[in-house]
Amino acid sequence: MTFNAGKKVRAKNSQGEAYFAFLPELVNKEFEWSDKRIDLLLEEARGWLGELNAYSKLVPDVDYFIQAHVDNEANTSSKLEGTQITLEEFYMPEEELVPEKVKDQQEVENYTKALNHAIETISTPGQPALSQRLMRDVHKHLMAGVRGYDKHPGDVRTIQNKIGGSAGTLADATFIPPTPDKVPELLNDLESFWHNDELGIPKLIKIGLAHYQFETIHPFLDGNGRIGRLLIVLELMHSGLLDKPTLYLSAHFEKHRAQYYDSLMAVRESNKVEDWIRFFLSGVAVTAKKGRDTLEKIVDMHNRYNERIDKAMGKRHKTGKLLLKELFKKPVVTAKDVEGMVSVTKPTAQALVTDLATLGILKEKTGMSKNRIYSLHEYIALFND
Repeated sequence: MTFNAGKKVRAKNSQGEAYFAFLPELVNKEFEWSDKRIDLLLEEARGWLGELNAYSKLVPDVDYFIQAHVDNEANTSSKLEGTQITLEEFYMPEEELVPEKVKDQQEVENYTKALNHAIETISTPGQPALSQRLMRDVHKHLMAGVRGYDKHPGDVRTIQNKIGGSAGTLADATFIPPTPDKVPELLNDLESFWHNDELGIPKLIKIGLAHYQFETIHPFLDGNGRIGRLLIVLELMHSGLLDKPTLYLSAHFEKHRAQYYDSLMAVRESNKVEDWIRFFLSGVAVTAKKGRDTLEKIVDMHNRYNERIDKAMGKRHKTGKLLLKELFKKPVVTAKDVEGMVSVTKPTAQALVTDLATLGILKEKTGMSKNRIYSLHEYIALFND
């Protein structure tokens, strides 16, 4: 079966400027491939994804360890859109950052809130499944109060958008998505594709095709890349391939940024969908293996740190272990933060962070005698590897 991505159609914007927009074919239909390498990559990706999923079920308190995965995904996906903040800076108090970093921090925080909201929604029985409504709701969370907030958060676009090129003109755009009048039909088709269990297409390949189609539709005026990447983990959970939100592809896409964008464009320009599917499946395999290894390292770290606390902290060892668990969700803290995290007095909070720093668990960042900031540095480093 030959894959037909779509065609360019002539259009005019409200200023009378003529241009060619790309109109993708509907995606809710059968798909076959001839490249046997896809079968091998599909088998490998399924294997590593299964290992990651199985391991996540065995980890006690796994939800404590997942939040940093979510935060790292938010940070990495935002980097693809131009933010320049590190994961450690994301956790820093706002007053410690320069104004440009504060804006980046707010954007990443919005992404984290949007992703957490979406995961909670699809994980709650009786709540809406993966849908256009959820997609729009997540977009509203993503864009609230940050750059792009004036571009109708939560609303599907009613004007033409573009990718690349100079501001204010479509003439030199890298890619022009479909005209706004076509977007509702294309989104209805994509939603049907998400839920069509009658198609003989493996779930991972469906998710890869859906990501391509979403990015090609580009249904919002801003934030399409982040929403498209966020949808991948929701589809993995919705399809039953993941029980917990433990796999995120943004780091792979960011590492291979040029190939990511080129592979998507090659489908639109030359119908090379098999190249895109190979890239996508390879990313799933590599990322799932790394995710499994990272979870294993986190569990080992948690056990090692608990042993140190048990041996060295005496009467405070129970509170120290409780704080350690909380640090896996918020790995950069002040003594003031610790007061609220484990409900202790100011002197006790200071004693706790001092103890954990002495044990090599926390690392003081400022070098000052006051307003000290501590990081669970070995943990953060796992996500920068």
